Amino acid sequence: MRQSKFFMPTLKEAPADAVAESHKLMIRGGYIRQVTAGVYAYLPLGYRVLRKAENIIEQEMDRINVPEMIMPHLLPATLWQESGRYKKYGAEMFKLKDRHGRESLLGPTHEETFTEIIAKNLKSYKQMPLALYQIQTKFRDENRPRFGLLRGREFVMLDGYSFAATRDQLDKQFDDQKNAYKRIFKRAGVTVHPVIADSGTMGGKNSTEFQAPAAIGEDTIATNEKGTYAANLEMAKSIDTFKQEPEDAKELTKVATPDCDTIEKLAKFLNVPTTRIVKSILYIADDQKVLVLIRGDKQINEVKLGHVLDADEVREATAEELKEITGSEKGGVGPVKADWADKIVADETVKNLYNVVVGANETDYQFQNANLDRDFKVDEFADLRTANEGEPDPVDHLPLKFTTSIEVGHIFKLGTYYTTTMGADFLDQNGKAQPVIMGSYGIGVTRMLSAAVEQHLTEHGVAWPKEIAPFAIHIIQMKINNDEQTALAEKLEKDLSAKYDVLYDDRKERPGVKFNDADLVGAPIRITIGRKAADGIVEVKRPTDEKATEISVDKLDEFVNKELG
Repeated sequence: MRQSKFFMPTLKEAPADAVAESHKLMIRGGYIRQVTAGVYAYLPLGYRVLRKAENIIEQEMDRINVPEMIMPHLLPATLWQESGRYKKYGAEMFKLKDRHGRESLLGPTHEETFTEIIAKNLKSYKQMPLALYQIQTKFRDENRPRFGLLRGREFVMLDGYSFAATRDQLDKQFDDQKNAYKRIFKRAGVTVHPVIADSGTMGGKNSTEFQAPAAIGEDTIATNEKGTYAANLEMAKSIDTFKQEPEDAKELTKVATPDCDTIEKLAKFLNVPTTRIVKSILYIADDQKVLVLIRGDKQINEVKLGHVLDADEVREATAEELKEITGSEKGGVGPVKADWADKIVADETVKNLYNVVVGANETDYQFQNANLDRDFKVDEFADLRTANEGEPDPVDHLPLKFTTSIEVGHIFKLGTYYTTTMGADFLDQNGKAQPVIMGSYGIGVTRMLSAAVEQHLTEHGVAWPKEIAPFAIHIIQMKINNDEQTALAEKLEKDLSAKYDVLYDDRKERPGVKFNDADLVGAPIRITIGRKAADGIVEVKRPTDEKATEISVDKLDEFVNKELG
């Protein structure tokens, strides 16, 4: 490819609103251009990277015998109403009506559509296990699209779905996909941690995220130094090392605690440690009033709470609801005589506490010396707390380390979440109807490109991993009017193009412009043809090298093949 014919509008400076380094580089390098908020055009350089990433995915899906197909972008609302997600998905869904008033949506994901097709065409256990996938543009109306391709309203995603007759088949499919994803990210040069994750609106209980460590990442993952434990902070567990020494139960006493609207103020006023206080927070879980208890030095993890309560919506009660239900304002709520609560659940940190401070269900009043079972009851104990950095992990008891990261993939064991609702049944070996067991698998392809840039930035540009680099080799001719340089450049272009993607900079530009653009292209090998062309000598440079190295043209093939494999 001749660079003089290649559309690559580079910029000296990134736009002022570009915050992420990957966003800055892809704008400056002419990879992408914004069309509207959160929607981008992929220019030739960016599209080449995108297609190479897609090719890796296609090869690895072929390897595990998963065929590719394509679904429509425009979907009928009736499918999502049938699954119950039309309302639950919320404001992120693009909704529209046709001229006849029929409701439709632009697909943010395709579980329902695949389930409907399977329900009509898969009838016997003999047809399973089966898996399908597509690579397609998705649409989500992000409230604050930002960071370039990391959080957009239109993006390219792999979404795959598996269908099984037994749990064992699903487990095998899940493991096959997980291993394929590891190979995909490794080949794309993106370092990832597979972590325990929350399934969110996708349904199901068992999911794994693939998180790429990066400074701009919106997620936080908790890992240990050995790599034996990794989880999204939303789901991370830790060992609580605090232990209160057992003591005799003291008399329950009601005390006034004016203006103590925080745990810290309350602890200071009563001259007790925060570990001696039990926080009580009222949540509304669907239609239930649930009082949640946790030790004063810990924070409630609402994702974990949602899993324990198995509710569609879990939210903290408003100030008005709190006053109406409990008779107290915030800070005064507690579990003693909390007959107004439909259920009381507590974090495990509450289990072995003695003589604690709890709200008295009266504004500015607390009970001291409250004890579990004597003064209040708990219906269920569970891990409800947010893990803290430095706490021991639950596997090897090593300190947790927090890292910001980018979610680039997510796989789910959906089970029968969709198939039961949408009537996707099959006949088992005994001729009995059973719901198909599903898995769901996704890779944010465009997001993966940003992650690769974030992880492979150089001082002046990017060092693309070789399998997704837009060009494997970048030939730069210093003087276009020099016949010897031209002859050598054209020969190298012809010879190397037989095996590799080559960009030949044949522009009449200053060397500084050419080298600056080459840093933004980030090809694994840069070959500069200059004043020693007549002697058969060129310069080679990797993006991470400080200086270029002279090499004989006779040895160039050996160098290139070694670098690019």
